[in-house]
Amino acid sequence: MKKIIAVVGATGAQGGGLARAILTDPDSPFQVRALTRNPQSDKAIALAKIGAEVVEADLDDLESLKQAFQGAYGAYCVTNFWEHFSPAKELSQAANLAEAAKDAKLEHVIWSTLEDTREWVPIHDDRMPTLMEKYKVPHFDAKGEANQFFTQRGVPTTFMLSCFYWENFIYFGMGPKRGEDGKLAIAFPMGDKPLSGIATEDIGKCAYGILKQGSEYIGQTIGIAGEHLTGAEMAAALGQVIGEEVQYNDISADVYRSLGFPGAEDLGNMFQFKRDFNEYYCGARNLEKSRILNPSLESFDQWLTRNKENIPIE
Repeated sequence: MKKIIAVVGATGAQGGGLARAILTDPDSPFQVRALTRNPQSDKAIALAKIGAEVVEADLDDLESLKQAFQGAYGAYCVTNFWEHFSPAKELSQAANLAEAAKDAKLEHVIWSTLEDTREWVPIHDDRMPTLMEKYKVPHFDAKGEANQFFTQRGVPTTFMLSCFYWENFIYFGMGPKRGEDGKLAIAFPMGDKPLSGIATEDIGKCAYGILKQGSEYIGQTIGIAGEHLTGAEMAAALGQVIGEEVQYNDISADVYRSLGFPGAEDLGNMFQFKRDFNEYYCGARNLEKSRILNPSLESFDQWLTRNKENIPIE
């Protein structure tokens, strides 16, 4: 009998990558229970067609999570801040996941988390503005704060730190934009510091690598990345595949925070954290460990070659 992995967010980027990694491995010791709010969605149906058990569940509904986790060996737990922009909601959802995992007596949970940046930049520290009254980088801090929900309940958990999705160049408006001078450019407030990045599909594959090692990584924090690249290096690589020079504009964090799109302040603070504490941040995301977990880990060049037709040029 294969062990059941309940995959939260199975129709999303991270959970979908894990579900496909398990389902496309004919020798996998696991089977996928795909959790989704909408079992009739195209993505849910596609997972069912390749062998997933699709189950309806809602992160805001503890009882639905308890039912979905029953009988499973493990779970992949993730929340999506960008769906609602609410740290309070994310904390509530994470607490529900931890409670449901405890109730089901799961043997291994992977919690997709991030740093609580307030450990580096306290609320009273004016190096970056405080947002929503008590956060520095809300979409980081709430996940980091939620780690305690799993440890306090005694849930056997691996805490997996992800990083910048290269898919942000496709879906999040971070792709090359044409300036008034007619030249293409990308812009981040990273100075000359490298940005840890990864293909979203590889996040799921790394999670699969963690699960395949049994209890080895329980209680540990494992950071993953595909490469650590500077803005200039990413711009040069983008230019190669696009066939036109792409410049890197190093803008200030203050300017980024003022760009006005939803989440601009949060992301401005995030980039500033990654820049100012770069040695820690990149060091916590070990490329060698990532490749051991996921031998097919893509480089940025490989990802670009595969996705060059999908990158919008504005």
